[in-house]
Amino acid sequence: MSGQQRELTLRFLAQPTDVNYGGKVHGGMVMKWIDQAGYAAAVGWSGRYSVTVAVGGIRFVAPIRISDLVTVSTKLVHTGTSSMHFAVDVMAADPISDDAPRLCTHCVIVFVALDGVEGKPVAVPPLQLTSDEDKRLAEYAMKVMELSKGIEQTVERYRVAGN
Repeated sequence: MSGQQRELTLRFLAQPTDVNYGGKVHGGMVMKWIDQAGYAAAVGWSGRYSVTVAVGGIRFVAPIRISDLVTVSTKLVHTGTSSMHFAVDVMAADPISDDAPRLCTHCVIVFVALDGVEGKPVAVPPLQLTSDEDKRLAEYAMKVMELSKGIEQTVERYRVAGN
């Protein structure tokens, strides 16, 4: 049922095929996990096929090692007419030790719901911001995406100037 699933968590072990030559999970794999969790969360909220339109503020804070238990947590923090903004945290921990999970990556990912695989954007259920924390997270997501737009504009100016 759409409009019901605001949060989603995926858990799995980092595998040998996920790591780079340095023995740590490479950033591209982490980004794939973020996209997969975001997709599942977007479909869970909208009840529709959804596509990634932006990722903002991605920060790789700590490495993920082979055999770490990885947790990718998504939380819907803002909705537009057809868009859904999710705050995503990627945590990791050695499943054998008693060490607390460590934050490895964080970002905001934006999806748009479509009326079909090659379709047009459709409305999503609005997110009701009730707590101060909800309002803070929504404001944070909008700031991250605004910063990303600023970067895009700067890159475009350099691209045009180079032609």
